[in-house]
Amino acid sequence: MKRQRGKELFIYRIGDYLTAMFAWICFFSYRKGIEGSPSDWYSIFQDEKLWYGMFFIPIFWLLFYSIFDKYKDIYRFSRFATFTRTFFLSFMGVLALFFTVLQDDLALKLTSAFKVFGTLFLFHFGFTVVVRMVLLTIASRRLKSGKVAYNTLIIGGDQNALDLYEEIKSRPYKLGHHFVGFIDSNGNSANLIDKHLQKLGNIKDLGQVVRDYNIEEVIIAIETSEHNRLSEIIDTLSDFDESVLVKIIPDMYDILLGTVKMNHLYGAVLIEIERELMPNWQFFVKRVIDVLASIFAIIVLSPLALYLAIRVRLSSVGPILFKQERIGLNGKPFKIYKFRSMYLNAEPDGPQLAQENDDRQTPWGSIMRKWRLDEIPQFWNILKGDMSLVGPRPERKYFIDLIAKEAPYYRQLLKVRPGVTSWGQVKYGYASTVEQMLQRMKFDMLYLENMSIALDIKILFYTVLVILRGKGK
Repeated sequence: MKRQRGKELFIYRIGDYLTAMFAWICFFSYRKGIEGSPSDWYSIFQDEKLWYGMFFIPIFWLLFYSIFDKYKDIYRFSRFATFTRTFFLSFMGVLALFFTVLQDDLALKLTSAFKVFGTLFLFHFGFTVVVRMVLLTIASRRLKSGKVAYNTLIIGGDQNALDLYEEIKSRPYKLGHHFVGFIDSNGNSANLIDKHLQKLGNIKDLGQVVRDYNIEEVIIAIETSEHNRLSEIIDTLSDFDESVLVKIIPDMYDILLGTVKMNHLYGAVLIEIERELMPNWQFFVKRVIDVLASIFAIIVLSPLALYLAIRVRLSSVGPILFKQERIGLNGKPFKIYKFRSMYLNAEPDGPQLAQENDDRQTPWGSIMRKWRLDEIPQFWNILKGDMSLVGPRPERKYFIDLIAKEAPYYRQLLKVRPGVTSWGQVKYGYASTVEQMLQRMKFDMLYLENMSIALDIKILFYTVLVILRGKGK
C-alpha cells in the first residue's frame, strides 16, 4: 500500500512538471504574439529559447515546490488547503521568474509588465490547480471507498475508545482507517472495546507495537482519568517520524492547548496533532544560513584559528584538536571538533562534565572556554551537516541516557540538528552536573516548541553578547 501511495505521489509530481511545461509553452506563444512574430504552435517550436524554457522552467517549479510546498502522501492533503497554497506559491514563483528570467524580455517593452506577469500567473496557476484538484479528488474517492487505508492503532480501551470506534465504523464512507488493534491504557484485564479489536499490549509496549504492526496512524482515545498518561504517550510517539500520524479526540484539546498545532479538523471526530517543527522552507533557509555563515567564519577567523592552534600546541602536550563522539540528528553519532582545552587523559574514571575552575583545564584552555574560542572548529561540523549554528547542544550518549532516566522527553531534542549555540546555552551556560543539564534542557525544549528563523537570529544575537562580555562558563 505504501508503494502504491508512493506511485501516486510520483504521478502528482509529474502532473506539476507537465503543467509547468504546458504553461510555459502557452506563455511563450503569448510572448511571440506580442512581439509580432507568428504565434502558431509550429513556429514557436523553432525557437531554441522555448526548448531551454521547457527544460529548465519545470525543474525550477519542482525544486520550488520541494522547498516550499508539501510533497508527501497525497491522501493526507486537504483540497482547500492545497488550492490556497498553490495560489500563493504560484504567485511567489512567477514573481521570482519575472525578476530573473523575464527581467530583460522584449515583451516588457511592448506591453504592460502587469499584463505579462498576470498572463504567466494565470497560465501556471490555472493549469496546476486544475490538475492537482483532479488528482486529489480521485485520491479522496479512493480513500472514502476503502481502496486506500492506513494501519491504525487506538490507544485506550474503554468508553471513549468504543464510542470513537463505533462512530467511525457507522459513517457512510470510509476515513482511511484499517484498525489493527488497540493499546490498553489503564491496565485492566477487560476493556469495552475488546469485542471489536485485538488488544496488542499496554502503553509500555506502544513503541514496539507501532514497529511490529507497521502502524501509520495512532488515535489517542483515553479516558479523562487517564490524562496523566498523555505525556508518556506523546513522548513515545515522538520517536517516530511524520509518517506516523497522531490524532486525538477533541475533548482533550484543552489539555494540549498551547503545546500542539493543528492542521486538519475531521468533523467532530478527530483533531490531527501537527508535529512539524518548522515549515520546509524555513529548514531550507536555516541550512543555507548555516553553510554561508560557516564558510564566511572559516575564512575570516582563519588567522585567529591559526593563533589559537599555536597557543594550544604550546599550552601542553597533546593534539591541537579535540575530537569526541556526540549524538546528533535522529540519534546518529558524529565526531565533534574543538580546540583542546584540557590536559591529556582528563577522564581516567569515565565520562565527566567540565566544572567551573576545572583543574583538568590548561590555563590557556580556561581562557578559550571563557570566550568560547575553543568551539571555532565546529564550523567544520556545520559544513559537514553534523550541526547547525543554533540548536540544542550535542551531548554524549552516556549523559543522554542519564538525562533520559529523569526526563524521557529529552530525546525529542534529537529531532533537530544540534547547534554550536542554543537557547539553553545562552540562558543557562555550560552545565556541570546532570541536574544542571536538566535545567538547561527546559530552555532547549522551549526552543523546540517555538523553532523559527526569527528565534535563531535572536539566539545568535544574544550569543554574540555573551561572547563579547566573556560570560562563557
